[in-house]
Amino acid sequence: MGVHPDPGGELKKLGTTKISRSTVVNILRENAIDPKDDPTQGSWADFLKAHAKSLWQCDFFSKHLVTAEGVRQCFVLAFIHVQTRRMWLSPCSFKPDATWMRTQAEGFLAHAKAQGLAAGVVLRDRDCKYTKAFDGALAAGGATVKPMAFRSPNQNAYVERFVQAIERECLDRFIVFGQEHLDLICREYVEHYHTERPHQAMENKPLMGISAAAVGNGSGGVSGSAGGVLRHYSRVAA
Repeated sequence: MGVHPDPGGELKKLGTTKISRSTVVNILRENAIDPKDDPTQGSWADFLKAHAKSLWQCDFFSKHLVTAEGVRQCFVLAFIHVQTRRMWLSPCSFKPDATWMRTQAEGFLAHAKAQGLAAGVVLRDRDCKYTKAFDGALAAGGATVKPMAFRSPNQNAYVERFVQAIERECLDRFIVFGQEHLDLICREYVEHYHTERPHQAMENKPLMGISAAAVGNGSGGVSGSAGGVLRHYSRVAA
C-alpha cells in the first residue's frame, strides 16, 4: 500500500469521521495487530532467535600479569556461539594491534569451521581495538560484522556473561606470572566451561560433557582443575 498525502481523507471515505489516536489503535486491534509493535522493526530477541545458529558475539577481557618488566595489562579476545554457548579464546597479547586482531579473526574462523559451527554474523561493541583489518578478515571469511548500538551492553549479553564467569570463578583467584601462565589458565577454564560446568540455559547440563543422567547410579566424587580452583561433582558408574 502506498503512502497517501491525506490518510485522514481515506479514513473518511471508509465512514470514519472522528479520527484520533484511539481510532487507529482500535482499527489495529480489530485486525489482530498489536499497536505496540512496529511492523518494520523486529525485536532484539527476534534477531537472536533468527540468527542463533550462525551468530557469534565477541568481547575483550584483560588481566594484569606479573612480568620481568613489572605488572602489565594483557588482553584476551573471547568469542561465543549463541546457540551452543561454545567458546573460543585467542592467545593473550600485551598489544592487540591491527596485525594481531587480523590474526585472531582468522584463527576464530578456522576454529568455527573445524567445529562445524557456522559463522554468519559476528556481533561486537565499538571498542577502538576492533580495526578495519579485523572486520575485513571476518568479511573475507564470509561473516557479517554487526557493531552494537552505542551504550547497549545487553546486546552482547552472552559474551559479557562469560567474561564475568571466567573472571569471578577463575582469574580473580590467581596471581598470573606471564603470558604462558595466563593462556594455560584460560585453556583449563574453557575446558571446564565446556565439559564440566553446568549451564542454566542448557537445563543445568555441561555443554559437551556427560551429565549425571548419562552415567546413572554410582558414587559421587569431587574433581578439580586449574590448581583445584575449578571444582565439579560427578558420579562414577557402579
